[in-house]
Amino acid sequence: MVLRAGDGLTVRAAPHAEDLMRVERARRGTTAPPLASVDSYLVDRAGGRTIIAGFPWFTDWGRDTFISLPGLVLGTGRLDEAGAILSAWAGTVSEGMLPNRFPDGDAPPEHNAVDASLWFIVAVHEFLSRSEAVGRAVPAAIAAALAEATTAILAGYAAGTRFGIALDPSDGLLRAGVPGVQLTWMDAKVGDRVITPRIGKPVEVQALWINALRIAGLRGWGADWSGIEARARTAFAARFANPAGGLHDVVDVDNVPGTADPRLRPNQILAVGGLPFPVIEGAAARAVVDRVEASLLTPLGLRTLTPDDPAYVGQYRGDPRARDGAYHQGTVWPWLIGPFVDAWLAVRGRSEAAKAEARRRFLPPLLAHLGTAGLGHVSEVADGDPPHAPGGCPFQAWSLGELLRVRAMLDVAEEEPDAR
Repeated sequence: MVLRAGDGLTVRAAPHAEDLMRVERARRGTTAPPLASVDSYLVDRAGGRTIIAGFPWFTDWGRDTFISLPGLVLGTGRLDEAGAILSAWAGTVSEGMLPNRFPDGDAPPEHNAVDASLWFIVAVHEFLSRSEAVGRAVPAAIAAALAEATTAILAGYAAGTRFGIALDPSDGLLRAGVPGVQLTWMDAKVGDRVITPRIGKPVEVQALWINALRIAGLRGWGADWSGIEARARTAFAARFANPAGGLHDVVDVDNVPGTADPRLRPNQILAVGGLPFPVIEGAAARAVVDRVEASLLTPLGLRTLTPDDPAYVGQYRGDPRARDGAYHQGTVWPWLIGPFVDAWLAVRGRSEAAKAEARRRFLPPLLAHLGTAGLGHVSEVADGDPPHAPGGCPFQAWSLGELLRVRAMLDVAEEEPDAR
């Protein structure tokens, strides 16, 4: 392909584009871009507030909103915004579930996520805890709405709701999934084929479920959840321990009792870090962190599958079918760096020496990335293979939110994101 320049000369497009990129990379390399404004992600919907998952092509997704909120909203001191966002979503509970997505136009909300409602409960806890820490009273109407929504979610999940989501009374764990539907955050689908179905009892869903039970119990919301939580914790320790190290990704695979998927994925890190209450501690937790660090950690986040797995796809490239096929089969997700750093610090006692090492190792690549794709923002994904080129959405809410959380964990001096 050739381009016609203004003086009538023609130039080949690819070399010309490379020249332009080389000049731009050199310019960006002279200064470190500041973190971008978080305000661009906070928007109105139907009289309430919500968080856009990313620009330019995402709307507001339940899962993304609640994962983003602690770093993006609470971490920047926007308590009023956090209360408005959570109370708006609290009014959308249906059969114990929050919507995972509001499609464009007049299409009805999609209730196709097992974890979004549980992430909501975690975000509620973080909001209330942050408000209590600074001595700020939460309006009674908002507090009541959040408690009511949490109770409705747990009751709905315990009794059973859409897509086979239900408490398993035999062990206190949460089962979920039916063929053809993607319910976890690993939700890629090509035609009628779900790439990572994860039907059964996914590891991070159990960590979220146990945290939600603990939160409701501590705050005295609804039934006495302590018995279910205790059974779930005991079952988790017994069922998810992987003889190869770390944790299984799913147990009771395809709802077949006693089965397990042992492949190494990053979801297990949420049993150690990234949530208010760890599900495992001690040597078992250290084994998870060490195994994830050895095989899944990259400068920009965690791979979704280890490179030695036959299904691993190292580059997020090609047409939509190819990209969706790679989405959770090796592609790196920067948002996972938050749970990883939290877990990495936890198994080292959160000592000052550990924080100093983490600041040296984990933070610089993320800060350098701010000048690579969306200036001041963090991308949605990156290649699993070096040099881990960024891809997907260049302005991703939960990626930026987790970078902000990592900075706070590592006691990096806070600075207000640039209001551009």
